[in-house]
Amino acid sequence: MSILGTIIIHKRSEVEERKSLYPVKLLEKSPYFTSPCVSLRQYLTRPDLSGVIAEFKRKSPSKGDINPYASVEQVSVGYMQAGASALSILTDKTFFGGKNEDLSLARRMNYCPILRKDFTIDEYQIVEARSIGADAILLIAAVLGPEEIRRLAAFARSLGMETLLEVHDKEELTRSLCDEVDLVGVNNRNLKDFSLSLDTSLSLAEYIPDTFVKVTESGIHSPEQARMLRGAGYQGFLIGEQFMKTARPEQACAKFIRLFHATAHAN
Repeated sequence: MSILGTIIIHKRSEVEERKSLYPVKLLEKSPYFTSPCVSLRQYLTRPDLSGVIAEFKRKSPSKGDINPYASVEQVSVGYMQAGASALSILTDKTFFGGKNEDLSLARRMNYCPILRKDFTIDEYQIVEARSIGADAILLIAAVLGPEEIRRLAAFARSLGMETLLEVHDKEELTRSLCDEVDLVGVNNRNLKDFSLSLDTSLSLAEYIPDTFVKVTESGIHSPEQARMLRGAGYQGFLIGEQFMKTARPEQACAKFIRLFHATAHAN
């Protein structure tokens, strides 16, 4: 079984357990549940910002530990001071070393949009995301059918949240696009062998209607690559490992964005 399949099986049992421990009625009492969401779409299209979605990630199934002792407070605030447009916070504990408290802490410290990066398969997780302070959720086309995507995205919208739909190829994109989704993210990582190629984003860009904000994910190592992808129509750049593998992720982010703006002015 693929690592993604293993994660989803674990996630289903995890969700059922959390439903019994933290009922929806309890989650709805969170002060974040009724506070206004910040639009990821709007922040990624603001001309005064970089379009970088800076990710906080301690480990991954493919790489193991990346930065297990990083401070979410220091890194998230540093990301925003560096000029990132938004934050992506991993909340999966078993496979990525994250937790819901990471996102809530980032929410308390920052006013920007926050994407909850997790494997959403159930409406309960969307209520949970809202209760911990997330503004947007991720739906992965590789593990969800078209009707599931439509239903979950519509539910997120009913709570004032936005949805980033993640695809890996043209087939996933074609069958999964729907009006309930707000942003489309192209993941440049091959799920079968974990190889990376920016050609994935470059080849799919023309097939994503302009009504969706286009986000490119994974494998972006240089400002020049981000500039090339911007030229192809991408407004958002989800970058995690490139920053997190350094001792000071926020400083790596600041340098990246500074050079990205410099290449923009040079062109």
